[in-house]
Amino acid sequence: MDEEFKLKNESQSQWEARMGKEILSFLRDEIYKDLRFMDVALSALTFVEREGMQMFATDGRMLYFGPEHTIEIFKKNERFLERAYLHSILHCIYGHLWIRQDRREDLWNLACDIAVEQVIDSLNKPCTKRILTLLRKQVYERLKNLNIVSASQIYELLYEDSKNFEPEEHIKWYQKLAREFVTDDHSFWPKKDNKQMSQRENDTYKDWQKRAKEISHNKSFSNSDEGGDIASINLAVEARRGASYRDFLIKFSSLHEELKTNPDEFDLAFYSYGLRLYENIPLIEPLETKESNKIRDFIIAIDTSYSTSGQLVKNFLKKTLEILGQSENFFKNARVRIIQADDLVRDDIIINGDYNIEKLFSDFQLKGGGNTDFRPTFTYINNLIKTGEITSPDGVIYFTDGRGIFPQTKPEYKTAFVFLEGYEGKEEIKVPAWVYKEIIHKSTLEQDEKGNGNGQFKTFTGKTKRSRGV
Repeated sequence: MDEEFKLKNESQSQWEARMGKEILSFLRDEIYKDLRFMDVALSALTFVEREGMQMFATDGRMLYFGPEHTIEIFKKNERFLERAYLHSILHCIYGHLWIRQDRREDLWNLACDIAVEQVIDSLNKPCTKRILTLLRKQVYERLKNLNIVSASQIYELLYEDSKNFEPEEHIKWYQKLAREFVTDDHSFWPKKDNKQMSQRENDTYKDWQKRAKEISHNKSFSNSDEGGDIASINLAVEARRGASYRDFLIKFSSLHEELKTNPDEFDLAFYSYGLRLYENIPLIEPLETKESNKIRDFIIAIDTSYSTSGQLVKNFLKKTLEILGQSENFFKNARVRIIQADDLVRDDIIINGDYNIEKLFSDFQLKGGGNTDFRPTFTYINNLIKTGEITSPDGVIYFTDGRGIFPQTKPEYKTAFVFLEGYEGKEEIKVPAWVYKEIIHKSTLEQDEKGNGNGQFKTFTGKTKRSRGV
């Protein structure tokens, strides 16, 4: 009776909001009929009305919609709304909201929309069918030829394309693609200024990672017609969700005990009380060790073969040294070795203590230009350990384009290969199972060349020297 009374007395805006939510529920059910394996994702968003909105929008928890606009579009083109609903869901599945990092917002938004639309058009289901325009066909054909599927790969392509236009032509180029592919509003996505995700955003991101994993491993559909649809959706899942190179490098650093009082675990009150009560005999002794993410011996190996870009190598080194030099990542007497190698070890620079990045790179020259063979570098490091010049290194980072000869056995020390985005190219590169791969984006390194916009890098003072072993 109360519900009936409310319905009779609801305002126009209340009626539109209610009808809008009923339409969204209908859209969700229609998509479910064609894509049953996506049930955990389709029902994950709560519908929230926002007056005046002309597109759907999501923050990973809510699906925002304009009631009046939704009703009008539903009358004319139900299929468009079904695709738009699925479009926003796929953004969440692929983590697009949370993994922009330092990329340009306009190009990232467009890249994400193109990636999602490509997946939707590949499904060939009643809820997704549409006539492909010539522009879409051309874009999809180009992506196929370049073996590009993910938003991060598409971004790199757009970033390179954008360099070919003058400002006025760039606007026309961007608007042409935007009119074709932009389907939803990204204004509710986390902003670049949010250096650290809030706990709520982090929890939302993790929830979607779980849903994506559940969809990916949904074996109940693996032998059905929908098995191919799952494969199509999985094809574009981002391989390195949310983890920037900075995040990776910080986590890659080793934990070591440093001899100093640990104030977090030492109770000064009990210590002082014992000194007073028992005449300089403390009840407890101070803990003399504290774990800290610091690196004692760290090796940065650089592939300087003919296929590696010199400027990108320098930018990579600058970025890596900047991250390592921040916060508490170094002991006071940290040692960092920069090894240049192609098929032979060509140079070994040792950085002791503090350092000056600009001074280091003012006369820095790449040495190499031959073929790529990673084995001599590891042989060289093993000899350093054998001769006692270094202990087992706390980390080895090897920057390369991936086209080289890898050691057959895993080194006894922690090692990671950092590949430039798109290193695979059209040819499959065979990488041993033991290799840990981290991907870094070309656009990120090119932006770092400008020093985050002002051409300046953080400066430290100190010494460098060359090893006599090369």
